[in-house]
Amino acid sequence: MSINVRRLRAMLAARGTLVRVVVADVRGSAPREAGAEMLVWADGFHGTIGGGALEWRALRIAREVLQAGATRVERIPLGPGLGQCCGGAVTLVFERLDAVPPMPWRREIAGFGLLEEDGTGSSAPLWIWGAGHVGRALVATLAPLRDIVWVDDAAARFPVTMPDEVERLVAADMPRAMAFAPGDVDHLILTYSHEIDLALCHEALNQGFRTCGLIGSATKWARFRSRLLALGHEKQAIDRITCPIGNPALGKHPQAIAVGVAAALLSPELSAETTEGTPA
Repeated sequence: MSINVRRLRAMLAARGTLVRVVVADVRGSAPREAGAEMLVWADGFHGTIGGGALEWRALRIAREVLQAGATRVERIPLGPGLGQCCGGAVTLVFERLDAVPPMPWRREIAGFGLLEEDGTGSSAPLWIWGAGHVGRALVATLAPLRDIVWVDDAAARFPVTMPDEVERLVAADMPRAMAFAPGDVDHLILTYSHEIDLALCHEALNQGFRTCGLIGSATKWARFRSRLLALGHEKQAIDRITCPIGNPALGKHPQAIAVGVAAALLSPELSAETTEGTPA
């Protein structure tokens, strides 16, 4: 998972120089997927590429790069090279950073095609609408994994401290604020008001989105579907909204809902049928 630019900028300000370690390629079994990364400095690091012997080797090489300055590419067989039982091999890219790379980041290192279109750490940022109990649980669960724009109409609903990956947006009229969201992002709609939820669904359908989830019961969604049809939206478009969100097997506690939503976002192949049963 890519490291958020806001976090990277703060860490550069605090540490001066960092080495970014990226898993560029994976062959066979490995602790982490391609794209996993960590930031390393002289006496510490942030993130993980899987721990264990591989990570210790990466930390040693990163600190050599910290001194030498040149980008370095290492292909490491996990079995014969490190004695790990994974049996695969990984290619790591080590890049020394003195400043945040210019955006958009569009770089190809050593032919591995490390491409980041927008420099935010996510090609499709997540917009969370509502800062109530479920919204807070979602942000706490997802902030390490996604860049988030968190929207509510009252500043007092937000926590005092915010994760680096989260941008707070206080919007007196949340449905109007939907116009500021790009058309290729993920939305989670869970405000304190059914009327606001409906208006946000209406505006999301007008604006376009990559995915859109709405908290609620099957009854709430049936009513919303009827009203969205009456507003002129096509059935096929409405069906792209997932409602309810979460996983009923995990329960209705806000954190349980957040875990189910996170699993669905990380596993897009999960169908809407696995998300029934969350509260209105």
